[in-house]
Amino acid sequence: MHLLDRRSMLKQLSLGAIAMLAPNAINLAMAQASGSLKGNIHHSVCRWTFPHLNLPQVCGLAKSIGFSAVDLIGPKEWSILKSHHIDSSMCNGAEISLTKGWNDPQYHSTLIKNYLEHIELVSKAGYKNLICFTGNRRGMDNEVGLQNCVNGLKKIMSHAEKHGVILHMEILNSRIDHIDYMADSSDWTFELCKRIDSPNMKMLFDIYHVQINEGDIIRRLQKCAPYIGHYHTGGVPGRGEITENQELNYRAIMKAILATGFQGYVAQEFDPSGNTPEEKASSLKRATLLCDV
Repeated sequence: MHLLDRRSMLKQLSLGAIAMLAPNAINLAMAQASGSLKGNIHHSVCRWTFPHLNLPQVCGLAKSIGFSAVDLIGPKEWSILKSHHIDSSMCNGAEISLTKGWNDPQYHSTLIKNYLEHIELVSKAGYKNLICFTGNRRGMDNEVGLQNCVNGLKKIMSHAEKHGVILHMEILNSRIDHIDYMADSSDWTFELCKRIDSPNMKMLFDIYHVQINEGDIIRRLQKCAPYIGHYHTGGVPGRGEITENQELNYRAIMKAILATGFQGYVAQEFDPSGNTPEEKASSLKRATLLCDV
């Protein structure tokens, strides 16, 4: 349930009516979204952004646009992805919550157990990316929290390396969406990856969150490039649709990402505009084309 909390999905009640639409409306939305992509960027879409569609419908929509993956899916739904020949670009399910994470040693025993199990599940499923979170500060000094994360994560890194699974610490802004979250800085998360010193420890560079807390996106992603394993997008302000009318120049950002040699996934993670499946599919398609450099 914390994944609902993380994006404050207050629109679900109004979107519930959309889910009752006839299947042909969903099919029409997919048809209108169809098109070809350049292939320079590996596009994905975060599952939570289409709560009015079930996962098979999200897979169909993703494939119609040219995506090969869906983001933030746990083990219980991987069989659905496989039946649609869709990759799980970022797996979840091992975390406790966004607020209770690796920066607090009281959670280490539970997290270590969860992650050891999920690393094996991810590997057996043929996937490689698994998300993790620091948790909130609760008055903790940044250096203390950093070392706590290092101490805990190092206990599972050899297991991740053995199974070819990459852990991704997500950067979240602590100014608006996730007050008190510790990994709210690209510099802090960069240092975490540096201290752990494993090819299987990366950062999830969420462009929306970094812009809110820090700005200076292109220089920051260039600096952090050796440790970035995954990207999330989102229009600023409000995590709305990526358009030419919000404050980030996503075409320039995508070109900068490609220039670093990045080969991972860029997952669209914004609240698509519109009230119907057709409108929301078109919103995702427009954003994808703007980012497809």
